[in-house]
Amino acid sequence: MLVSTLSLTGLLWWWSPGTTEPFLDADGHRLPGSISEKLSVAINGVEQGMVIRGENKSNPVLLWVHGGPGMPDYPLTQQYPTDLEDLFTVVWWDQRGAALSYDSDIPPETMTIEQFIDDTLAVTDYLRERFRQDRIYLLGHSWGSFIAIQAAARSPERYKAYVGMAQVVDQLESEKIAYDYMVAAYGERGDTDMVRDLEAAPVSMTEGTPDAYLKLRDTAMHQLGIGTTHDMRSVITGIFLASWRFRGYTLQEKVNLWRGRAFSRSFDLWEQLIRIDLRETVPALEIPVYFLEGHYDYTCVTALARDYFQQLQAPVKGFYTFDNSAHSPLLEEPQEAHRILEHDVLAGSTILDDLR
Repeated sequence: MLVSTLSLTGLLWWWSPGTTEPFLDADGHRLPGSISEKLSVAINGVEQGMVIRGENKSNPVLLWVHGGPGMPDYPLTQQYPTDLEDLFTVVWWDQRGAALSYDSDIPPETMTIEQFIDDTLAVTDYLRERFRQDRIYLLGHSWGSFIAIQAAARSPERYKAYVGMAQVVDQLESEKIAYDYMVAAYGERGDTDMVRDLEAAPVSMTEGTPDAYLKLRDTAMHQLGIGTTHDMRSVITGIFLASWRFRGYTLQEKVNLWRGRAFSRSFDLWEQLIRIDLRETVPALEIPVYFLEGHYDYTCVTALARDYFQQLQAPVKGFYTFDNSAHSPLLEEPQEAHRILEHDVLAGSTILDDLR
């Protein structure tokens, strides 16, 4: 037993150097002009961590606003690399209270939607000044899309374009659609136990999302392939265990990843989120907008994103459905995403748009 414990501990340390791999040229030397670093920056009174990676730091900056609350996407890139570093200087920012930015002393009164929007704008300003770019690109994923699109609406002069992946619209409506879908899907499978558990915790537009449903939600979605990725059937194996094998965080940072997730979800951010309909609060943007949506996504229902996209007023709009993806198309189909970002987003075009 002691040997097994020591072996596991040794593996965890080996898996946890916490370094960011440099970009190398054909001779194995660091690629001139590249950037690969982990750092902490004071953002609105709280030290917040980020990883910045790119083959050429003169490339446009892309700020990635992750999902959750409190669940960074960066640890997923070991198994699902995005390969965007040739196009952008990609900034993986861990939001207030999450992973690299976890601190149990963060004032509870600052864990609000408004604060996350303000933090996004402050991180943006740090990056604009550091890389001497007047405008940067902004990408929001899931919960991050809820925050980022509001930041883009509030301050369009800071951004070249907004990219929403698994765009939040009206999350309570999304949960109701997903709930009905899951009850029907498990019924067709003959999984009476799951149907019984779901029906015991119904989602409704009046009563919201019961705690019993939220406890069951991730398991139910992932077993159907409508969760984080279409090929991920378990949060335990696909995210939790995978996070401990991720080499980009130290062991303490991995502990903080899970402490931060619990910390971030101890506030009422979810209850705030599900009561806001972005079709009403953000009906227009003054910059180009691109939505990247997975065909199998019921975490943030793609049909709602399409409905919102068609109503949203913007100077340029592109909508892209990824046929083999669920909630994370940039991670699941990176080559197709790369093509869209290169030929449409960076060019300010919509030649690849599904809805043309």
